[in-house]
Amino acid sequence: MRAVGKVVVGAAVVVLVGGAGFGAYNLYAGVTGGNTASTHGGAVTGTEVRDTARRFLNAWADGNDLLASGFTNDAQAAVGLLGGFRDDAKVKKVTLTPGAAQGATVPFRVKAEIRYGKTRSTWRYDSQLTVVRGRTTDKPLVDWTPAVVHPKLARGQTVRTELAENAPVTVLDRDGEELRPGRYPSLDPLLTSLRARYGDRMGGTGQVEVWAVRPDGTAGDTLHVVTKGKRGTLRTTLDAAVQKSAEKAVAKRSGASVVALKPSTGEILAVANSDRGEFNAALQGQTAPGSTFKIISAATLLETGTVTPGKKVPCPKTAAYQQGMTFHNVEDSENPGATFAQDFAASCNTAFVTLAGAIPDGALAREAQSVFGIGRDWQVGVSTFDGAVSDGGGDDKAAALIGQGTVQMNPLTMASVAATAQTGRFRQPVLVSRSVGHRDVATSDRGLSPAVVQQLKGMMRLTATSGTAARAMSGLSGDIGAKTGSAEIDGQPETNAWFTAYRNDMAAAAVVTKGGHGGDAAGPVVREVLTAH
Repeated sequence: MRAVGKVVVGAAVVVLVGGAGFGAYNLYAGVTGGNTASTHGGAVTGTEVRDTARRFLNAWADGNDLLASGFTNDAQAAVGLLGGFRDDAKVKKVTLTPGAAQGATVPFRVKAEIRYGKTRSTWRYDSQLTVVRGRTTDKPLVDWTPAVVHPKLARGQTVRTELAENAPVTVLDRDGEELRPGRYPSLDPLLTSLRARYGDRMGGTGQVEVWAVRPDGTAGDTLHVVTKGKRGTLRTTLDAAVQKSAEKAVAKRSGASVVALKPSTGEILAVANSDRGEFNAALQGQTAPGSTFKIISAATLLETGTVTPGKKVPCPKTAAYQQGMTFHNVEDSENPGATFAQDFAASCNTAFVTLAGAIPDGALAREAQSVFGIGRDWQVGVSTFDGAVSDGGGDDKAAALIGQGTVQMNPLTMASVAATAQTGRFRQPVLVSRSVGHRDVATSDRGLSPAVVQQLKGMMRLTATSGTAARAMSGLSGDIGAKTGSAEIDGQPETNAWFTAYRNDMAAAAVVTKGGHGGDAAGPVVREVLTAH
């Protein structure tokens, strides 16, 4: 926010230089003495030009805005702008030095002493005024325009001195490499946000300027720099190499977003969006995650003892629960002899729906929050949406089990879900060290038991090696696991493609709007990020 302070303009000496009859003399007496009414018609005389200029400039320099405005042909506009010159432009003292009249025009030099907080600055520039005869009074008057105060001011404009921008910040990745604007295109709005949030905290100072203010309140031309900004330094958790891969991956697909992080710490390594807007879908998106959410659903079912990976849970073509809503599988596939692990790997919706009655209403939402940290106030370092899971029953609960209905997630939250599944413990994602701004990160109430971690990771590995994620994860070694998703969106014929996976100490999640199958559209995005190093 740009603050507005009140200042007082001190008396200034006005020195009139050159021109016939333009010797220095006591202008105050000239203003207060004599009759200002004109006895002449038509054009103003040289004497009238000089006298009117003297009176106006002297009153302005003395800070007598009302008197000065009375020497113009638009007193109302003049008094407002002259007052703004002192108060809004933070002018403590002004010295005006007129030059030789050129016909009805008098040039003058302005020396304004500005005080902004503890900062002092001298603002020098040249301007001019023109004297005309008043239409109704016949008096010689200054022809008022904002350009009298400063030649760059247009009609309706005022002046203001304030912090022109937040303190400039050099944003670094985790290894000290500068993340320059334009180098990683989808990071540009994020870099702007980081500067706005942390500029003043990282040893930098903002630039203070005098600028023209348009009638609608927006900033116009910069008229004077009071003090230049000083750059601070902000180190983030981002990894330039991973970010480069993420940028390359999302650039191949419209509506693609991806986030990568370290499961062991929660540190965010990359954030990328193919759409170049201010809205950061990777961090702030709110949309159904489809079957990638089955990681949380499976954890809930495993923890309640409803199933084990090897338990037979048939996968019919369709299934209904309580209120009669019919759920189906992608391409209406079925497997009557499937185990729960196979259902998970094949992303069978109907198998999960048939298990909805085995868990209490609200259990899924409690698991999401107490174990996976979903919906808690994440202090990432920038604005994020931290997920939402319905605690309702009936068809809403059945839909939530397969990541539909009112479940709302984004790549950040789904990358975190995969990371929690791998390690068994939620670690809130962070982009900026928690020590910056002294933030308290969110925590979970408990972790997953070692047995459930082993079971969940086994199912995610099965998905990555022989299930719906196998093609995208093909050839990747190490500790791997994945889950695909295809989320149906009301009014949208094509499904959104989702994919989340981990490989060693990196987890990533991606969504491709209207991408179709998760493994086909979002899978390659995640794979490219997981192979960045």
